[in-house]
Amino acid sequence: MRRVIIDTDTAGDDTIALLTAMHHFKVEGVTITGGNVDFDQEVENALYTIQVANPEEGHAVDFIIEKIKEYPGEVSLLAIAPLTNIAMAIKKDPSIIKDIPHIYIMGGTNNTLGNITPAAEYNFYVDPEAAKLVLHSGIPITMVGWDMCIDYSIMDDNDHAEIADLETAGSQFFIDINRVVMQFNKSVHRLNGTTHPDTLLVAIAADERIIVKSHDYYVDVETKGELTRGYSLVDVNNRLEKEPNVRVCEAVDRGRFKKNLFDVLVAIK
Repeated sequence: MRRVIIDTDTAGDDTIALLTAMHHFKVEGVTITGGNVDFDQEVENALYTIQVANPEEGHAVDFIIEKIKEYPGEVSLLAIAPLTNIAMAIKKDPSIIKDIPHIYIMGGTNNTLGNITPAAEYNFYVDPEAAKLVLHSGIPITMVGWDMCIDYSIMDDNDHAEIADLETAGSQFFIDINRVVMQFNKSVHRLNGTTHPDTLLVAIAADERIIVKSHDYYVDVETKGELTRGYSLVDVNNRLEKEPNVRVCEAVDRGRFKKNLFDVLVAIK
């Protein structure tokens, strides 16, 4: 079973992503990054999800470094939060770069609207310097942007009805945590359903056949822009003539993703 560390800010969809990771991987640890809910609440959400009462003390950055050194070449990183912890681990001990087989990043956009500003996706917006450092680290990277979430991960009312019909503890958990998200998305994002970017990212890491189209592009992140902080530049036409550094997901097999999600929810009795 492949080893992973999942770096999360444990808002709504992160909890389903955690369950998905535990379904498919040997999860060496869950590290918490500052994000869009209170930090203590993030920790509580993570613990509630994985039902652990005595989490390990210590800093996430040190934990990442220690695990990568303990299992060199074996621990992939599933990044579903701002990239602060991973960037700091790389800065603190650059020797880990050669020992990380892959980083799967939920973040950025591929020439589409952001979700926190018109230009930027939330995870890159919060810490663009970290995103820039990680993207240029030389580690193999797969990026699943907010555009993929909008196009392929939305679960609408019909999907929710199907999930409710599964009648497992997993499906009930899914319905419960997504009630508020459903209303928020309909009123704020004008989306007809709940969004699952983090779960999509973890599912792709578990089964790359979910990706049906991708290309290696040069990707960079705007750190100084007055209006475009956190904007991810994906140079699809190679106008900058720079070496590609990121595999960017461009299309998803939604049926395969949905089956993956349902398998996870059914398995939690």
